[in-house]
Amino acid sequence: MPLVKVEILKGRSTEYKKAILDGVHSALVESFKIPDYDRNQRLYELDNEHFEFSDTKTDQCTIIDLTVFKGRSPEAKRLLYSAIVRNLQNNPGIDGEDITIVVHEPPLENWGVHGGKMASEVNLGFKVDV
Repeated sequence: MPLVKVEILKGRSTEYKKAILDGVHSALVESFKIPDYDRNQRLYELDNEHFEFSDTKTDQCTIIDLTVFKGRSPEAKRLLYSAIVRNLQNNPGIDGEDITIVVHEPPLENWGVHGGKMASEVNLGFKVDV
């Protein structure tokens, strides 16, 4: 049940934005082995005056925040980062140097799911320790 938050500069096409969301989701399915239906994504478009980034990045600067269940291995995270960059380079054509990814991992007891139960007390339907 990853929660995905993507921040980009305002003004991109619907296809561009959809490609980002699809690329991130595909990378999560591939690397973290989440079910394909498990999609919780938000994309924020920011005006220039609300989005500052290094002059080493272009106007395609993309920040991806992922809040995920704790338990993925460093190897799964490496795979995730490379898969996201690969996917977004392929479509919509974002240079890997313009992509920043941050993973937040609150413990399972800090997630309320399935009608208000702690995630540590329910069958999630997939493995977290990949």
